[in-house]
Amino acid sequence: TSACCFCASAASQNTCFLPFSNHKTMNNEFQNHFMALYCTNVDECATNTHSCRPRERCVNTVGSFVCELQVTCPAGYQLRNSVCEDVDECLVRTHNCGLGFVCENTVGSFMCKPKQKCISGFTQDSHGNCIDINECSSLDEPCGSGFNCINTVGSYSCQQKIIMCSNGYHASPSGAKCIDIDECQMGTHRCGVGQICHNLPGSYRCDCQTGYQYDALRKVCTDVNECWRYPGRLCAQTCENTPGSYHCSCTSGFSLAFDGKNCEDVNECDKKPCSQECANIYGSYQCYCRQGYFLKEDGHTCEDIDECSQSIGNLCAFKCVNVAGSYQCACPPHGYIMSANGHTCRDIDECMTGTHNCSFGQNCFNLQGSFRCLSFNCPANYKKVSDTRCERISCPANSLDCQNSPTRITYYQLSFQTNIIIPAQVFRIGPSPAYSGDHVVISITKGNEEGYFSTRKLNSFTGAVYLQRRVREPKDFQIDVEMKLLRQGTSTSFLARIYVFITSSTM
Repeated sequence: TSACCFCASAASQNTCFLPFSNHKTMNNEFQNHFMALYCTNVDECATNTHSCRPRERCVNTVGSFVCELQVTCPAGYQLRNSVCEDVDECLVRTHNCGLGFVCENTVGSFMCKPKQKCISGFTQDSHGNCIDINECSSLDEPCGSGFNCINTVGSYSCQQKIIMCSNGYHASPSGAKCIDIDECQMGTHRCGVGQICHNLPGSYRCDCQTGYQYDALRKVCTDVNECWRYPGRLCAQTCENTPGSYHCSCTSGFSLAFDGKNCEDVNECDKKPCSQECANIYGSYQCYCRQGYFLKEDGHTCEDIDECSQSIGNLCAFKCVNVAGSYQCACPPHGYIMSANGHTCRDIDECMTGTHNCSFGQNCFNLQGSFRCLSFNCPANYKKVSDTRCERISCPANSLDCQNSPTRITYYQLSFQTNIIIPAQVFRIGPSPAYSGDHVVISITKGNEEGYFSTRKLNSFTGAVYLQRRVREPKDFQIDVEMKLLRQGTSTSFLARIYVFITSSTM
């Protein structure tokens, strides 16, 4: 199959016409060859037939186009491959250096350097003329602080600044500024004794020390009495003013706490001020004594109470013995033993306990605190019918003494104390049994020589023996009391042999 192509040329466009309807059947090799001979490229960028965005740049290619991101370069740079590169103005001869200058490229620009150098202090302008350099503006701090820079032809000079400072200030060593005068450190202040100098900008201030206040009239610092100014607020108990301060103290029985203000109770008992017992109380202490002691006037010492001498009444029946803190009762060394109550003495019955020293033929009679050994022997013409009774044997017809002697002799033992109330009935005697018409006569026939005893008839058949005189000391009596019984015209006598023992009422 053959094909025929008619081409028409237009400006910046390549156009190819293939009139044959069956051109699609041409093989690719022939088509490419045909296009290379007869077809021209279309510039989409110039014909504005591209599809690039406003920020993109259209770049034409053979048979197509490319959209590149548009980059704007600053002066002195040009875009190459989407990168801003420095333009060498000296190379491309876009500089404006004169004939007397040499172009020297710099990044983003260029410099025109003179071909001939000027002397020190001068520089060439764009026309090659040497002009003065103003070092005061071109150099960084050509003069030190405190100096003014003055430009001269070809050079410059530094002239010291003249600074005027107000009162309380002076010029710095460089003369560049005014600095404060520390009157406190230099000692040029006029603060009084006891005042503290505080430096201020351009001046100073005189303050009083802590605990002092300024007296404007006398122009001195006076002590503040904190105790008067703040009554009851500084110390728990006692406030004492001191120069410039105060001190808290405590009354007796208290100690100052760690905070220096409050008071704590002192336990005085820790120092053992009492001889016996100590009880701590708030702010003080109290001494106590154990039973049997009393607290002396010094309030500290305990002394033994002598219960034996100070007691009201009798503590002990016999003897009180004072001991430390108490007392003990004692009994006589012989004849008594202490009762269970520890106060009274109980008589020892030596006759019952067998602690007597009576012989075999004697009878033991117990007394208060002692005993007696008694012998009950019958006289001649009498026989012993019991331990305490003797009866008369028949008398010869011609013996009047025997016939007048008592028909019976009976032994009795009586014991009383010296404090017995006088007169006291101590013995009764009468017939047993008694009959109507009986009549008795009572008399003491022996042993009443000192008249301590008397007899009294109670009725016709009864008589009594009385102790009528006080016996002040322990004493033993043996009295014979005879009773004559008149019965039916017959007279019969009986004898009572009585042992009366008066013992001490106080042991």
